[in-house]
Amino acid sequence: MAVVCPECDNPLTIDAEEVEEGETVQCDECGADLEVVSVDPLEIAVVDEAGYDDEDATHHDDEDDE
Repeated sequence: MAVVCPECDNPLTIDAEEVEEGETVQCDECGADLEVVSVDPLEIAVVDEAGYDDEDATHHDDEDDE
């Protein structure tokens, strides 16, 4: 099934039967990491790596303070 990269509008062909929700794929054109949000219908979203890094850093800092 064809979907469009939300970062660069490049059409991507992803087989919905071969991916699972939560799986990460990469855009061939811009290299963005995209998470499969839904397989029926097929939906993808940009992975916000900066947000995950911030949460991890904050969590580890809290543990160090105790």
